[in-house]
Amino acid sequence: MTDHNGSESEDTPTESEPVLIGGARDVRGTVTAPEETACVVACPPHPQMGGTRTDQRLTAVTDALAATGVAALRFDYGEWDEGRGEHTDTLNAIAWANERYERVGVYGFSFGGTLALVAAGHSDTDVACVCALAPGARIGELDAVNALQTIDCPTQIVYGERDTTADWEPLVDRAIETDHTVLEVSADHFFVGQTERVAEQVSTFFQNEL
Repeated sequence: MTDHNGSESEDTPTESEPVLIGGARDVRGTVTAPEETACVVACPPHPQMGGTRTDQRLTAVTDALAATGVAALRFDYGEWDEGRGEHTDTLNAIAWANERYERVGVYGFSFGGTLALVAAGHSDTDVACVCALAPGARIGELDAVNALQTIDCPTQIVYGERDTTADWEPLVDRAIETDHTVLEVSADHFFVGQTERVAEQVSTFFQNEL
């Protein structure tokens, strides 16, 4: 899966602080609006394609969440591990948030969206809701399509109808079959020129579910 890191500075008006996620891997993050009671864990796109916690599809969502009183944890994956270690990083980030917040949601873009769905389907931690933006169906052995059958919390998949990068069709079909929410956007994989609008739609989902 190909990702491009549309990055922006972390210098925003919203209060934020750096954090270290526990576990065997070196995983660091940034918490936006840390004093709130609900938190969304935000998973970045493919790290080998420049995906980091500063990706604009993450920062736009977390800024929108902060404006409505929801904290967000954006994190960077540890050393590349073919998706397996990154899956562990995601579970550890969810566990970190659950130790500190009353309700936790999970969000991810592209590679991160796939991990968000897999984590929500297989994590032993309490996930209140999950939203995946432009996710692909699989990362190696990690199957997000099958994960949709085991997710028991409100779930939303947002995809671009002109997306030729991610293999989203099997996910959308299964999401419809399992009564999860699907939102189609007239966009490509990277939502060029539509980041803020999509961020508002994603943040509205979390506001309603957290």
